[in-house]
Amino acid sequence: MDKVFIISQKAEQQADAIETGIALAKRLEKEAEVFAYSYESFAGKEHYNPRLAAAAKVALMRQRSEEIAAKLKQLKADDVAVHSVWSKDLFEHACHHSIRHGFDLMVKAVHHKTHYLPMDWQLIRHVRIPLMMLCDNPLQRARTVLMAVDLGSDNAIKQKLNQCVIQHGQQLAEAMNCQLHLAYIIRVPKILRDMDLIDTRTLVKDAYHRYQPQLDEIGLHQEHVHFLAGDPDLCLYELSCRLKAAYLVMGARQRKGLMGMVIGNTAEAMLSRIRSNVLIIPADDQLLPA
Repeated sequence: MDKVFIISQKAEQQADAIETGIALAKRLEKEAEVFAYSYESFAGKEHYNPRLAAAAKVALMRQRSEEIAAKLKQLKADDVAVHSVWSKDLFEHACHHSIRHGFDLMVKAVHHKTHYLPMDWQLIRHVRIPLMMLCDNPLQRARTVLMAVDLGSDNAIKQKLNQCVIQHGQQLAEAMNCQLHLAYIIRVPKILRDMDLIDTRTLVKDAYHRYQPQLDEIGLHQEHVHFLAGDPDLCLYELSCRLKAAYLVMGARQRKGLMGMVIGNTAEAMLSRIRSNVLIIPADDQLLPA
């Protein structure tokens, strides 16, 4: 393992996935590989003539490879492997290839929030290795890693997913020389908070007392532990801004099908407003400790 799968798209975003991904791989002592994705839906002569379409495809892929090579030379990273991929469904190739060939981290830039694309949604739902989504508007002077865990769940998968989130959070904080913080959000619907039907302060106080043994095992300073009551995506967004978090580490249950479309998940909601890079740990059996 110890390989980073860096996704480079034709339309580069504000976040430079190649430069950031290579720097991250070095810090984590992993080997980086760049996957340059291209695809065009041909019209005119290329659409009706397979030979012209094939020639155009080769030319486009060669151009992408040359652009990536120039970028790597500029970064003094000529030794980084580059793979030129022609694929209409980026997420399918990335998810399958990354797990089949032993990668343990994927890095991709988030599309601009006003142009949020289905491929990001699909990656979050189907990826089987940790996925780093790079923010296009990061906080300045951010030196914190914030990990979000669900301490209140009795579900075995969620409990193991918590362990994975903590493990990756600790590794990332150490590699990036950042302070490590932990967040636990007690879900309280807005209507209940607005109607003052629930005392959120009492909920938070009781939660600190209930989960103190778990917090002792994690070993964080009390000032680096944050319990909040409310909507998870909004609470994590506000907390990450307040702490100037460079990275937010969180798990994803990866609901699929109709249930996933209706319910969604916190990771997807976060990407619409977050100003931190988000490391998403999928709840895949092979990622969870025995």
